[in-house]
Amino acid sequence: MKLKGKTAIVTGGGRDIGRACVMELAAQGANVAINYHASSEGAESAVADIKAAGGNAFAMQGDLTKEADIKALVAKTVADFGQIDTLIHVTGGILARVKMEDMTLDHWNAVMDVNLTSFVLAVRECLPHMTDGSSIVSMASQAGRDGGGPGATAYGASKGAMITLTRGLAKELGPKIRVNSLCPGMIDTDFHNIFTKDEVRTHVANITPLKREGTSQEVAKAAVFLASDEASFVTGANVDINGGMLFS
Repeated sequence: MKLKGKTAIVTGGGRDIGRACVMELAAQGANVAINYHASSEGAESAVADIKAAGGNAFAMQGDLTKEADIKALVAKTVADFGQIDTLIHVTGGILARVKMEDMTLDHWNAVMDVNLTSFVLAVRECLPHMTDGSSIVSMASQAGRDGGGPGATAYGASKGAMITLTRGLAKELGPKIRVNSLCPGMIDTDFHNIFTKDEVRTHVANITPLKREGTSQEVAKAAVFLASDEASFVTGANVDINGGMLFS
């Protein structure tokens, strides 16, 4: 187990990609602190499964756009596990598809807060407790490269900023801490169940070289690879995981 004895925080860890990251980290021996916002069932069942398998985990509700909530998560992680070796930040979302002509400042700020500000706060609060060789992995998006679909300009802009922040933080925090992100394309998650039409998903899958959507587990395995020492010479990378839909 390549992460035995390590401690990881996963934000947005109650469902889909986040929960898959939680389970993959635990399978690799890590202690896991799970943040969730509304997905209590997925988070608590993950804790139960991990403990049943002999691992260590806890789940804690919190709104990662609020400083107090991220401070509380970090404090409990350090109290329970002693230090933080990995942050995998999955928190984020499109919230709604809104075209620029209908854009309100409240919507713009909400999208930036949930995708970008939450990451900045999480990194800032984790840093004092991260040791040499620690790692940070965030979820950017293919939308950060191509601007996103209809009504997703705010989301695409926030993810583009995540890509740039990944590069800047890699330079700022190296050599002590590595910082990378993943740029998922069409992954079979509630994100697309809610915000993407079935015919669009089918079309995208058909024009992708691998002719299908990706899975949360495939993204999680890539995230945990980047978090581990197996990726010890990788930092500042924004790794595409989109079945060949877009090359960068």
